[in-house]
Amino acid sequence: MINILSFLSKLTKFSNLVGVFYATFKKVMNTDIFYFKGGEINKNLCYIKLDYNLTKKVLFSLIALIGILTTGFAQKPNILYIVADDAGLDMSAYGRKWVNTPAFDRIAKEGILFQNAYTPNAKCAPSRACMLTGRNPWQLDAAMNHSIFFPNYFRTYPEVLNENGYFVGYTGKGYAPGKAFKEDGSKRDMLIKEFSTLKIIPPTKEISNNDYAGNFGAFLKASDSNKPWAFWLGFTEPHRAYEYGSGVAKAGKKVDMIDRIPKYYPDSDTTRNDLLDYAMEIEYMDSHVARVLKILEESGQLKNTLIVFTSDHGMPFPRVKGNQYLNSNHIPFAVMWKNGIKNAGRIVTDYVNMTDLAPTFLEVAGITPQKSGMRPITGKSLVSIFNSTKSGQIEAARDFQLVGQERHDFGRPKDVGYPVRGMHKNGFLYLKNYEPDRWPACNPETGYLNCDGGPVKSLLLDHRRNGLDKYYWQLSFGKRPGEELYDLSKDPDCVNNLAQNSKYQAIKKSLEKEMEAKLLAQGDLRMQGYGHLYEQYPGAEINGFYERFMKGEKFKLGWVNESDFEREVIKDK
Repeated sequence: MINILSFLSKLTKFSNLVGVFYATFKKVMNTDIFYFKGGEINKNLCYIKLDYNLTKKVLFSLIALIGILTTGFAQKPNILYIVADDAGLDMSAYGRKWVNTPAFDRIAKEGILFQNAYTPNAKCAPSRACMLTGRNPWQLDAAMNHSIFFPNYFRTYPEVLNENGYFVGYTGKGYAPGKAFKEDGSKRDMLIKEFSTLKIIPPTKEISNNDYAGNFGAFLKASDSNKPWAFWLGFTEPHRAYEYGSGVAKAGKKVDMIDRIPKYYPDSDTTRNDLLDYAMEIEYMDSHVARVLKILEESGQLKNTLIVFTSDHGMPFPRVKGNQYLNSNHIPFAVMWKNGIKNAGRIVTDYVNMTDLAPTFLEVAGITPQKSGMRPITGKSLVSIFNSTKSGQIEAARDFQLVGQERHDFGRPKDVGYPVRGMHKNGFLYLKNYEPDRWPACNPETGYLNCDGGPVKSLLLDHRRNGLDKYYWQLSFGKRPGEELYDLSKDPDCVNNLAQNSKYQAIKKSLEKEMEAKLLAQGDLRMQGYGHLYEQYPGAEINGFYERFMKGEKFKLGWVNESDFEREVIKDK
């Protein structure tokens, strides 16, 4: 006699699983073994007498069935979300020859590498708001902007997971530089509990001393083995500043490693060194991810952990971060989940974006949108892609991507923004600049504040000032036309604007019409004639900066250089 009551009792609350067991066993042995009613198992019938004359087939079927019940219906997965700070598509899995990212590449190889992943808004805070809420930035009121007070009526997926049985924590950069408070004015930590006490000596003075992997290990030690967990691993790399020349001096790189310089920069040692310093920080970040994967393997948790490794937007260079061009919004995106992804090693070309994260995490956690209490989610779960075995385009509806921005950094009169909306589809990028008379990177006299200071930025500014070249300055800092159109198959750097080309008018008008119809359906205030409302939300750090600065007030701004500020008024278009 074999008593399996203890095994079956663990399944009483899952009556559908008991039903599966019953139906399968009945088919195998052609007899009734037990019955259940209302989710309660009849204990008198929970003993199975095994006749030694049972065939091996029946025994193997029983073993297989138990295996299915114990592994096929495993516990909820753990969720590890890894997000870089300002890393573009510069991972070796995407073919970058001057960057080596074995940890990212492993996640892609043992999971899925997404070729068309985007952020809807290429700036830190609004991009992260999309990650947390599953909504597009134009649906997030004040959170469409960069440094603001996060609206407390938008719930986030970490808060929901925390309320539904997950142990939730984070290290490093979360939602920033915007700030979040509860209704009573107390601090609202949307990522729940921070684990950042462990420190490490970094290879350069500009790299964080956060022992990211060590703090993840501390989080695991603090977790309950009977509960699933969710962790936000938020790097501050490769955000500026960099230690100039560190890529060559400390990472062993050479300036001739870079096989291609973007067409919006001059090819110089300054440009190449700046890019290699950026690459070094990516590789440093990746080394921590390798340590994290090892921790998961050694603890036996790798198989049942859903891992997403991505970035908030493109690199912190002129014409990239803070813009809406291809390299601004196009981000690295690799997913591994050994227990949940079929046919690992696939490359998927569907358009996916930051709003898809929250619904994915909620679905694998078994939380319905209604139960979450979150505002309606715009993004679509990626679970159906995980369950597919196909590569390439899987879901026909994922054939476009909307992008846009309002106010990023301050630095214009009256704290106005630079409103843009755009759409990727059929290999083209259409952009509409709703206020083309404004400076896209903020005013020159206030330092082009929507562009982080660095060697390449200084190079472009000096070229214009010294009369050497204005072309590159114009691309990154000059005023732009009301419409832009780029054929990405021929012009991925987006330097050849086709918006006024007669051959492309039908494409331009079609993209504009479809883009604005989709935005209107999503409640975009700018499509309703109320775009100015996005600009009326107060900043969380400085308000009225332009007027105060022009009157002589001094400010300490950590992301730009003193030399970025123009001393003379520029009237260039």
